[in-house]
Amino acid sequence: MKIIIAKNAGYCFGVRDAVDLANNIAEKEGEVYMLGDIVHNEKVVDDLSKAGAKVVKSLKDVPENGTVLFRAHGTKNDIWEEAQRLSLDIKDATCPLVHKIHQDVRNLSNEGRKIIVIGDHGHDEVVAIADQSKKTIVISNTQEAEKLKRIRKAGIVCQSTQAIENVQEIISILMTKIFDLRFVNTICYPTKRNQEQIKDLAKIVDIMIIIGSFTSANSMRLTSLSKDLNDNTFQVTDESELNEKWFANCNSVGISAGASTPDYLINNIKNKIERIGNRI
Repeated sequence: MKIIIAKNAGYCFGVRDAVDLANNIAEKEGEVYMLGDIVHNEKVVDDLSKAGAKVVKSLKDVPENGTVLFRAHGTKNDIWEEAQRLSLDIKDATCPLVHKIHQDVRNLSNEGRKIIVIGDHGHDEVVAIADQSKKTIVISNTQEAEKLKRIRKAGIVCQSTQAIENVQEIISILMTKIFDLRFVNTICYPTKRNQEQIKDLAKIVDIMIIIGSFTSANSMRLTSLSKDLNDNTFQVTDESELNEKWFANCNSVGISAGASTPDYLINNIKNKIERIGNRI
């Protein structure tokens, strides 16, 4: 059985840097407090917890003068202000590309534009992006775009992990509703690259395995994209979820993974598929 792993499957640089930062602080200081999951992957969060990086729901749960680590997805302005007011030691793990989206929003807002974010409602990254301007509109699909009232002047950005096709479809509708529209394409390069690799790989293998948490919008989007091209696409969080029946009469397997999937999970799944291949 031939196994092909997408070249850039797994951690993007932003996630890798955030996880490394959490580990380094925990090792140096003994403990660090993360306001929510630093990335959307239970395995990573559990690994960090064992290393001394603890998840808290509120800044009030962080000890006095403690160290708080802000997530890779970005953090709302009022939380930054509260952490500073509490004199907490703030460590910022926000992806630099997400910080750039925040700046893009502020720039567009300063031009007097109504801000529209193309992204998933309630997603941590989208919430923080929307917070950079007042009364931001979030649109997740074409149906919501169709319902939008006409706007004279608007600026549009998108969640960094959005599917290119979804953004294109929404923009084509918004162009008919907005007289003065300025769009900044804020889909990050790792996302574009991973989506393109899956499009190529899913077409040439019998089965596609996507590794990632079901809480990860990025991983779910990769799975959806793969299923559009290969019906035999399965998403798993780790090797225990692989089903040997999937691989009957299978000659080739493609593997990719969401941006918050660590390398060891990819290796574990590859090794188990190899063992399955030797048995069937």
